[in-house]
Amino acid sequence: MSLAGLRARVRGTVLEPGDTGFTEGSRPFNSRYADVIPAAVLSVASVEDVAAGITWARENSVPLVARGGGHSYSGASVTAGGLVLDLRRLDSVSVDADSGLVTAGGGARMKALYAGVQPHDLVFSLGNSDEVSIAGLTLGGGVAAVSRGYGLTCDALLSTDVVLADGTTVTCSADVNPDLFWACQGGGGGNFGVNTSFTFQAQAVRPSATCLLLWEWSHATEVVMCMQEVQRDAPDGLSVRIGLSRAPDGPPMVSVVGWHLGSAEELRSLLAPALAVARPFRADIADRTFWEAKEYVQHETAGGSFAGRTRTTPVPLSEAGVRTLVAAVDKWPGSRNPDGAGAALFGWGGAINRVPVEATAFPHRNTLFLVSLDTSWAVDDGPEVMRDNLDWIGALYEDMGEYASGASYLNFTDPELADWRTAYHGPNLARLVEVKRRYDPDRFFRSHQAL
Repeated sequence: MSLAGLRARVRGTVLEPGDTGFTEGSRPFNSRYADVIPAAVLSVASVEDVAAGITWARENSVPLVARGGGHSYSGASVTAGGLVLDLRRLDSVSVDADSGLVTAGGGARMKALYAGVQPHDLVFSLGNSDEVSIAGLTLGGGVAAVSRGYGLTCDALLSTDVVLADGTTVTCSADVNPDLFWACQGGGGGNFGVNTSFTFQAQAVRPSATCLLLWEWSHATEVVMCMQEVQRDAPDGLSVRIGLSRAPDGPPMVSVVGWHLGSAEELRSLLAPALAVARPFRADIADRTFWEAKEYVQHETAGGSFAGRTRTTPVPLSEAGVRTLVAAVDKWPGSRNPDGAGAALFGWGGAINRVPVEATAFPHRNTLFLVSLDTSWAVDDGPEVMRDNLDWIGALYEDMGEYASGASYLNFTDPELADWRTAYHGPNLARLVEVKRRYDPDRFFRSHQAL
């Protein structure tokens, strides 16, 4: 495979292993896949470069993946021996304050999006990590901490430009190429083409309040049971993450991180049942601006290697289900990664569930909680530590099948899913397969879990 032909076609930079910038443009977010090395990275300078990269890869039978933020849990933003289209230079963000329209390049990341919308006090559901890209977030649906109030990222999408497998570029919206537009609203990246631009309808920001509550482990079951009821009965403005976690150097704990589109007084009232069940050893409930709240809930990670698995449930978990989670966290085999392991219930519903399941490709419109399981290990932990952690999360995932459905969130990609087509896409699978057949009949865009 000669890269000279590719270099002659593009204005961007073609990088090979050993070149400055190659690792930055191909390093997986999950170090579990650090040994997956592409043959080259094309740092695109334009949409034309994207088309040229796709055409060159087809002509040379080279596997190709697009990379925005590179945050794929399963390492899908890199391909062994193939070509990575690094989209980070397609990072423009423009805002029309009068109409609320926000247009972002396919490589724009959350830091740039927030910087663009904040001066206008406009927003739609965005990610809680600076480096997550708008493409991956949107194409997988895009559930954010405020989605119960604002809807999904893909629900705010008005149009998107896509470079197809034949190198042509199309614009799609509800009126133009509506089938492809529908598929881009939660049908997953890496399936139909490379999205180079997105336009969204933003909304005005709302007053906000946040909470961080921590309880001793002895209160785990009763707190989780109560907080599930709190979330179920709450107005759309409140979204909580109920966590059971442990790190290598401390005892397990119960946590609730919440964002309420309202006042701290309202939030305190909504949380009152859980505060009465058991006294937290830390309780931070405060009014914040929308932008302060965004910073407060921002995700932080120590990095390293990890695995995540998800299920969903339309109702609160039973006490037996909660006790299964608690018992598993007690038995975590351990590692040296400070992120540790645990389980979390992410509050869904609200505005998410008021969209019909067939209206977009995102299928999980009857979910109350995303049941998220995770574990991590350090890059220098031995292979037995990795094995023990994978066995632990695999067993917990199977055990939770008695209490939650097999539906799984595509943006928390799980390479271990057996029936991933149904788990990710549910009742929308058949229509997605038809869109794939129409726009990528030769399955040029393929990966371990591509349609």
